[in-house]
Formats: sequence, C-alpha cells, structure tokens
Amino acid sequence: QVQLVESGGGLVQAGDSLRLSCVASGRTFSIYRMGWFRQAPGKEREALGAIFWSNSKTYYRDSIEGRFTISRDVAKNTMYLQMNNLKPEDTAVYYCAARLDDSSTHEPYDYWGQGTQVTVSS
Repeated sequence: QVQLVESGGGLVQAGDSLRLSCVASGRTFSIYRMGWFRQAPGKEREALGAIFWSNSKTYYRDSIEGRFTISRDVAKNTMYLQMNNLKPEDTAVYYCAARLDDSSTHEPYDYWGQGTQVTVSS
C-alpha cells in the first residue's frame, strides 16, 4: 500500500506561481512512476505528466510543457509540480498518483491522492 497526500493548492492570480507537493508513504521503495493529473469542473480528468522514480526522467502533456515542471525528492518521498504563469484555465483539482514496480494491474496507476484545489483568478 502507498498513501499519497497532496498540498500546496490555493487561490492565486493569473501570472502567479504555485508549487504543489505530493508526499508518499508506505511502500515507497516500490514506486516506479508518479504522475500529476487535474480535473476541472465539468471536465474529464487529464494527465499533466509524470516522473520515473529511479532516474527522474519526466514527460509532459504538450499544453503545459514549459510552464509546469515535475520533480521529485527521493529522500523525502515527495513529488513536486512547479506551476508558473498560471492561467484561469488551470483552475482545477490537482491529483497525484503512483504506480508500483510490482503492480499487477493494467491501470497506469495504482494509488491516488485526495487532491488539492488550485483556483486562478483573472
């Protein structure tokens, strides 16, 4: 089991920056990949990007690449999402997720956090 807790959300103005954190606990030694997602009201959840835990290689959704950066601190079992130049359309609940290296599911991720709200005012 892995537990994920996001933090760092809030109300900001357009153009501001925020850094979200996702702290993992439990079987963190088995983490293979972690990702960030968001879901805006009335919209489907969308993947923003992910980071491979062993080598920190990242990949991003095209629409946010250049503004958002994913990083991780293995010693702290924490993944970050640095968001710059925020726009009102970035308003959403942001979630983190983790996939374990011994996962037996066909789902891309095994565990999810509870989400943190980000609201960007114009």
